[in-house]
Amino acid sequence: QVQLVESGGGLVQAGGSLRLSCAASGRTFAMGWFRQAPGKERQFVAAIRWSSGTTEYAGSVKGRFTISRDYVKNTVYLQMNSLKPEDTAVYYCAAISVVSTTYDYWGQGTQVTVSS
Repeated sequence: QVQLVESGGGLVQAGGSLRLSCAASGRTFAMGWFRQAPGKERQFVAAIRWSSGTTEYAGSVKGRFTISRDYVKNTVYLQMNSLKPEDTAVYYCAAISVVSTTYDYWGQGTQVTVSS
């Protein structure tokens, strides 16, 4: 069982930046960030593989968001720049275990609000 603890959400003006962190209690194959706005379905934001560092981004955040990992701290970060009001959502950290191909573990979520 892997536990994920997120931090770093908050309120920011449009054009501003925030950095989210997700600390994992154990090793995983990959970790990702998802978000869910009120009344909308949860959507993929970004993901990173632990071993290779290979990253993947949703088109709506490419060039503005950067996902990275700290192998020693077992923590994944999501640096969000040039934030827009449409980025407002609850952001969830998720992980794919080393024996799975889907996201098995989820964090509690952290609110990101971007004001116009």
